[in-house]
Amino acid sequence: MSDPQTDARLFAPATDRNAAPILDVLRGALPARGTVLEIASGTGQHAAHFAAALPDLEWQPSDTDPRARASITAWREHVGTANLPNLRLPLDLDVCSEPWPIDAVDAIVCINMIHIAPWEAAIALVKGAGKRLPADGVLVLYGPYRRGGAHTAPSNETFDTQLRERDPHWGVRDMEAVEALAQAEGFVCERVVTMPANNFSLVFRKR
Repeated sequence: MSDPQTDARLFAPATDRNAAPILDVLRGALPARGTVLEIASGTGQHAAHFAAALPDLEWQPSDTDPRARASITAWREHVGTANLPNLRLPLDLDVCSEPWPIDAVDAIVCINMIHIAPWEAAIALVKGAGKRLPADGVLVLYGPYRRGGAHTAPSNETFDTQLRERDPHWGVRDMEAVEALAQAEGFVCERVVTMPANNFSLVFRKR
């Protein structure tokens, strides 16, 4: 995950690879202007990439891990705040801990979180999004999913087993369960986008 550097930046190769395909989805899903809250921003590579590509949006990263927040800040400084005036400093945000340190946003993006967290985190994420997004607000979720109770690729099944061995509360989620969770909080699933490496982007819009 780390790159040999003298600052606090972390580097994840997979994050670098999937940034462009995810950005393609975000361009079609996010509003033209407003504030986007990124949940579980991780290394900060996505935050820097998306903020640079979407200059009319205020990008608000967040993470519970102090090391990740330091990395996000370091990426922001590396690119230069003059070049990324729309990239904010990261928030210490745990979706399961109310109140969140931000009250209202125009869109929420969460990449590769709900399979490496307990199901309660997915519930809290969607409930929190329902409280903070306006009507027509967008929630974008990215990651691996099962469909119809089955894995979409053997590699995902192996990955799911590895996750559950690390923590029995983790695991690749059923897409239908996530859609039902979002529907209960006032969202409709607007798009399901097949992504590289057997992942999906789910675009939900608040009614």
